[in-house]
Amino acid sequence: MSNWPQISLNTNNDNNCCFGCGADNPIGFKLKFQTDGKTVRTEFTPGEQYQGWSGYLHGGITACLLDEVLSQAVHIEGLNCVTARLDTRLTHLIPINKPIVVTSMVTNKTRKVIKTKATVFLQDGTIAAEGTGTHFVVSAKENRNGEGK
Repeated sequence: MSNWPQISLNTNNDNNCCFGCGADNPIGFKLKFQTDGKTVRTEFTPGEQYQGWSGYLHGGITACLLDEVLSQAVHIEGLNCVTARLDTRLTHLIPINKPIVVTSMVTNKTRKVIKTKATVFLQDGTIAAEGTGTHFVVSAKENRNGEGK
């Protein structure tokens, strides 16, 4: 398959400045993830710095949250990837300063492409947004001995 794009990423260092999960990013989400081995889950309370219309989360920030959690579903599969496609559906306004829950899982997996889906839930369980992702596999994650999984 010579038509696959050639992508080179430095995956050997910890990225503590990642906008989604980096602890050292002063404006990032600083998401922490839990998994049962199949589903990824995170809780997030968006602050005013992430609003669009007064009092509500910006739709682009919602898409960014979905992208981050979709990518984590691939990450727990032991793969490094990049998002090739992200589709979002926003169904309810998400209030700022109220906790939300975002979950994701892998729905289809081939050697080079992983498909995922995610859901954003409001505090009362209402689905506020949904997303699907297509991720291009760059490499297997390295274990602590520097070997691929």
